[in-house]
Formats: sequence, structure tokens, C-alpha cells
Amino acid sequence: MSIIEDKAGDGLGRRIRSERETRGWSLAELAGRADVSKAMLSKIERTEASPTAATLSRIATAYGLTMAALFEAVAPVHARFQRAKDQPVWRDPKAAYLRRQVFLHPANPLELVEIELPARQEVGFPASAYHLIRQVVWVISGRLTLMEGAISHELAAGDRVELGPPSDIVFRNETAQSCRYLVAVVRR
Repeated sequence: MSIIEDKAGDGLGRRIRSERETRGWSLAELAGRADVSKAMLSKIERTEASPTAATLSRIATAYGLTMAALFEAVAPVHARFQRAKDQPVWRDPKAAYLRRQVFLHPANPLELVEIELPARQEVGFPASAYHLIRQVVWVISGRLTLMEGAISHELAAGDRVELGPPSDIVFRNETAQSCRYLVAVVRR
């Protein structure tokens, strides 16, 4: 298993810069669209800083992409069969949230993402991250509190929830054990 943050972080920075340049956007324009500081974007593009999941989500949304699409150019594998060791893995530097891209193919609107959220950690995403997608979250092991706006969902192993209309989302592990869950994403 290769963790994108460690092994191909420069690829992610290049991908973010390439998307920006393809659109003819300045750093300031991307900063305004993504609500991320120009200084932070510059550091990410130069691989001097590793973005958090929330920051990556904001950047992807500004581009009209899912987070997974940012990783696609870092680790492009479109084979029908893919071993676990070859699936792109990325670790959030703030929450140590581990994200494995189980399935992504440009011709298929379905994405599968496995997440491991460490004990007593949380990761949040703005409502804007959900305008292009629909999601179902299924807990594999542990317990997960999912805050969907003002609605709280308490999930245990085997439980699932389909997310509703776009709202701010917080994935929270309030326990002493890590939580693993699968996110099924359908791009619209």
C-alpha cells in the first residue's frame, strides 16, 4: 500500500496546479472559489504543505470534481481488477483519517471509498462538496456519529445512511477505537 501523502504528494500538488492552469485561473481566483487561502494553495502546489480532507474537498468542488478525481491523475488505474495494495491511499495530516479509493472509473458514475477514522477524531466537509454527488455511508466496524447539518446519525457496524440534500457534514468518531466505513458515491 502506498500512501499518497507520503509517496506521491508532489503528484497531488501537480494535479491541483494543472487543473488550475487548464482553467486559466490565478491562485487568487482558485482561492476565492475554494475558500482556501492563496498562501495555502501555493504551499500545496509546491508540496510544502499537505492539505486536509476538508481543504481537498473545497478545491475539488471549485473545479467541479469529486475528491477522488483529484487522486485519479496521481494514481490512474482503470483495470477491471485491482489488488488492495494498488488502490490509492491518502492520509489526512490533521485527523490522520485514512482514505482508500477502492473503485473509480471515469466511465462509471459510482465511486467506492473506504475510510478509517481514528479514535476521538472528526473530519468535516462543507455543503458545497455534495452538490455534484449522492452518498451512502455504511459502517464496517466501530461506531460513527455523522452530523448532517443539524441531524445526528449514530451508526454501528452494519448500519448505513443515505445522505440527503447538500448540507455541512461532520464524520465523528467519539469512541476509543478506530472506525472503518465505506462511502458509496454516485456522481451526478
